[in-house]
Amino acid sequence: MNAIEFILAGMLAAATPFLLAALGELVAERAGALNLGVEGLMAFGAVIAFIIVYHGGGHFLAFLAGGLGAALLSLIFAVIVLGFNANQVVTGLAIGILGQGLSALFGKSYESLTVRALPKIDIPGLSDLPVIGGLFVQDIVVWFSLAATIAIWAMFAYSKVGLIIRAIGENPKAAHAIGYPVIAIRFAAVAFGGMMAGFAGAYAATIYTPLWADGMIAGRGWIAIALVVFGTWLTGRIFLGACLFGAVSLMGLAAQATGLDVPSQLLACLPYLVTIIVLGIISADRRLLKLNGIASLGEPFER
Repeated sequence: MNAIEFILAGMLAAATPFLLAALGELVAERAGALNLGVEGLMAFGAVIAFIIVYHGGGHFLAFLAGGLGAALLSLIFAVIVLGFNANQVVTGLAIGILGQGLSALFGKSYESLTVRALPKIDIPGLSDLPVIGGLFVQDIVVWFSLAATIAIWAMFAYSKVGLIIRAIGENPKAAHAIGYPVIAIRFAAVAFGGMMAGFAGAYAATIYTPLWADGMIAGRGWIAIALVVFGTWLTGRIFLGACLFGAVSLMGLAAQATGLDVPSQLLACLPYLVTIIVLGIISADRRLLKLNGIASLGEPFER
């Protein structure tokens, strides 16, 4: 397997934690709630899922518990910012720190332990194709993330639910005036975002890298938040961005495997460098941000 085949084979799996967390944050931001605690939510979901799998609970139960745990933690954020109109940026950062602290506390006795990952599922015929065949050999959570991407895209593009969420994000007062429960829908959107972050953490800890280490999320939550801006709040672009960051995160391993004489520290920071560069380029295009931006993002709503 050459470097290109290696990157293509692992790109979707590497992109899955970014993608799941970014999709959840997209729904929350579309409803007008800016939750910067994704990193901590992922870490909290990761430690819950790892503990359950380690003790024989199975991956389905682990993902369910990890998602619910992160959703409950995100509801603390929702109560503070939606119930008491607290600053969303500060509260999100505090929730992120809380989630990381809880993950370090609960995972302390599981340091360096490993669990068994899920097997990969291939698509007959397509998996045998030269060069790109590895794209079609993935575990079930990768296929779930692709299905979730299509479902969320379709929801915002064609469904009444998606239209209501977008309306609340753009003009909550107008949505409230015609009878939609703005606060309740924002609560649901924040909880969904937390659940998806929990799924992302569970995948990172029990399938993609099936071992526990403090700080193993390693900035993926921040990249997921950046992906939402990178994709200008559009589902398809977020998916492409997740694939880009997934591929970049594998380039270091591919370079080392080919014997390229590049410092490992530089290769390890490539995803973060790409994040900064891309966000700088997108931020310079104010027309694009204004066209797809969310008018009431981060702003409190009072009846």
